Amino acid sequence: MSWRWGVLAVLAVCVLLLTGSAGCGSSGAREQEDGKSGSSPSPVGELLDDRDKLGHRYREVDEKGAPDVGIEVQPAAGGAWDVRLTVRDFRFSPAGTPARAVAGQGFARLFVNGRPVVLLRTPEYRLPARYVPHGTHHLTARLYADDSTVWAVDGKSVESTADITASEPDPGASGSGALSAPAAVSRTGGRGSPDDGGEAS
Repeated sequence: MSWRWGVLAVLAVCVLLLTGSAGCGSSGAREQEDGKSGSSPSPVGELLDDRDKLGHRYREVDEKGAPDVGIEVQPAAGGAWDVRLTVRDFRFSPAGTPARAVAGQGFARLFVNGRPVVLLRTPEYRLPARYVPHGTHHLTARLYADDSTVWAVDGKSVESTADITASEPDPGASGSGALSAPAAVSRTGGRGSPDDGGEAS
C-alpha cells in the first residue's frame, strides 16, 4: 500500500512540475510578447493608404507641431541652382540613421518636374544645370520620416514647391546660362495632393 502512495505522490509532483512549468512557459511567452510590444517605440502618427508616386505611404500627423518645409532657389554659376530648405519642427537625420519613424525627424527628397533628383540630409544643395534645361521647371522638396514614409497633414504631403525659369544662354553674356524673369521663386508651407503624390506635373 505504501508503495502505491509513493508512486501517486511522485506522479502528483510530476504533474505539478509539468503543469507549473507549462504555466510558467506560457506566462513567460506572454510576458515576452508584451515585452516586445512594450519595448518598441510608440507609433508616430497614422499610416494612410495614400502613397506618393515612388510608392511610399503617407504618415499623417496633427497639424499642430507637424514638420513644415519651405524652399528657396537662386541661380548659381555655370547654370546651376542653389537650393535652400527652411524647416520648422523638423531636423535632418544623418546617414545611417535607423529606418524608423521618429517625430519631426527624417530627410527631404528634391523633385524636378515630379521626378526625384536627390535625397537630402542637409538643408542646402547645388542643383546641376542638367536638371533644369531651357524652360520653366517646378522644384519640390518633400519631407520623409527615416522609414521612408511621407510626413502628411490633412491627407496631404508636407512639401513646398518653387518655380524657376532658365533661358537659353546669351552668346554675348559671360557664363553658360542667362536667366529670364522670374529667375526663382521661394514658397513655404505648401501641401501636396494625395491624388498625384503631391508632385508637380
